Amino acid sequence: MADKPILLVVSEADGGDCSVPSQLDDQYEVVRVETPLAALSEMARRPLAGVYVDAGHLDAALQIERLLESDRILEGMPDGVVLLDSDNIIIWGNGRLREWGDRERVVGENFYSVLGSPEIIGPDFCPFHTVLATGKPSGSTLRTASNRYYQIHAAPVCDRQGPAMHLVVTVRDVTNEMLQQQKLEAIHRAGIELADLTAQELSEMSVDERIDLLKSNILHYTQHLLSFDVVEIRLLDQESNRLSPLLSYGMTAEAATRELYASPQNNGVTGFVAATGKSYLCEDTTEDPLYLLGSHDAKSSLTVPLVLHDKVIGSFNVESPHARAFTENDLQFLEIFSRDVAVALNTLELLVAEKASTTLESVEAIHSAVALPVDEILNEAVNVMERYIGHEPQVVEQLQRILRNARDIKQVIQQVGQQMAPAQAVSQGEVDEDHERLCGRRMLVVDEDENVRSVAHNLLERYGCIVETAHDGNEAMRMVRATNIDGGYDVILADIRLPDMSGYEFLVKLKEVLDHPPLTLMTGFGYDPGHSLVKARQAGCMEVLYKPFRVDQLLETMIRIVTTTDDVTPA
Repeated sequence: MADKPILLVVSEADGGDCSVPSQLDDQYEVVRVETPLAALSEMARRPLAGVYVDAGHLDAALQIERLLESDRILEGMPDGVVLLDSDNIIIWGNGRLREWGDRERVVGENFYSVLGSPEIIGPDFCPFHTVLATGKPSGSTLRTASNRYYQIHAAPVCDRQGPAMHLVVTVRDVTNEMLQQQKLEAIHRAGIELADLTAQELSEMSVDERIDLLKSNILHYTQHLLSFDVVEIRLLDQESNRLSPLLSYGMTAEAATRELYASPQNNGVTGFVAATGKSYLCEDTTEDPLYLLGSHDAKSSLTVPLVLHDKVIGSFNVESPHARAFTENDLQFLEIFSRDVAVALNTLELLVAEKASTTLESVEAIHSAVALPVDEILNEAVNVMERYIGHEPQVVEQLQRILRNARDIKQVIQQVGQQMAPAQAVSQGEVDEDHERLCGRRMLVVDEDENVRSVAHNLLERYGCIVETAHDGNEAMRMVRATNIDGGYDVILADIRLPDMSGYEFLVKLKEVLDHPPLTLMTGFGYDPGHSLVKARQAGCMEVLYKPFRVDQLLETMIRIVTTTDDVTPA
């Protein structure tokens, strides 16, 4: 005997006051449900011959009709809307899942199966169970095997008769948003790794090797992460405004070596971006008046500034052989990546500066250790040489060679230091044209205090001075007489109270061998019983420094002396 057709009867628990006519009971297999949602669930599960709702349950019939009408209304929505039962079976929906699941029919199928059994990546790893157990909404994100992402939000449908047994679920395709977020995170990780070196790598790699590694990393991530094949990065010289090429790939030889400056006119898109600090999207190179030829077949370009602490330090340019090839997303990605590039370049610059500073400190420490001992050699050699002048020419000649060699020792240390640490000993802000006049000047510092002589070496030699020292007046006079053969000292700096004579007496002795002694006397504020300072001024002392004096006062005094000496010395 064939199965009876199925008749769905909507009634309250225990049948209520709904009585199915006996003739229907004989002709049909009667299935009873208590709610309109349960009726829809049964309609989805099996083919029905009909639905029986008596006059006492017209409200239920109207609800069923409204739900069926909602299916038609929601059909055109961009998001999926489905009704699930407690077994995650789709009772009805707007059909959006048919497109996502590539199926003609989804009603009656498991929700997760329709989407290809996706991975639940959180935050709730059992969202439907959570809703049925707590009666509160929940949501999560799904990832399919084809790398599509869906965001689901489930809410309970409460029945009058008891706990929720059905769920309304909205489904939104968030693939683009998730992929963009992943790309942003990848760009950020790439930016961190640009100049990320271990301590061992730092010790093993030279500055040039680090620069090459950074350029290689930038090009790699630009091509393989951002998918830009033509790349040009230029760095801005803050003084000259010149944009110097750092990295060029895919550009013509002429474009790669082109002289560009940070200027909004006559310097192409790159100059405009560097001058204004604004990104520039050139959608069609044939129609853009700012564009200068970069790659052979470029049809569009995208250029962003390299910015560090709100200061433009360069430009980052990419090009494409297709017109209008770049989107707002591309602009956002490149701007983010360029910030990391700027930080990486700054980190590398700091490492270079740190190495230069460390090397310079080492050189200065070595020089400080040998400066005063070399001065002792000079003093002793000069003292012995004066005894043999006029008596033993060969001994004098040998002593003169000792003097030259001793002086060469200090010069070699300074030259090696400059080669190892190309950074200047003082900051750019401290070096001006006047201070440069001290470079190469020979200075004699006369003071009994060893600390004063040592500080003179450390300070004045930072400005390129050639410094020698003496303990007292007589020793200084021997140094002056010996040095006159080679042109003499440009500045003599002496304490007003030397162990063997006063500053005035020292000046008198200097005038016996020098027409215009370039003497500066150092004195403290106090009683001068011999009036040495007054006499020295009257005798032609060029300058006086009152202790304690500042560095800038010392430098200004030195500059005045060498300037005056240059003016009175015949050409």
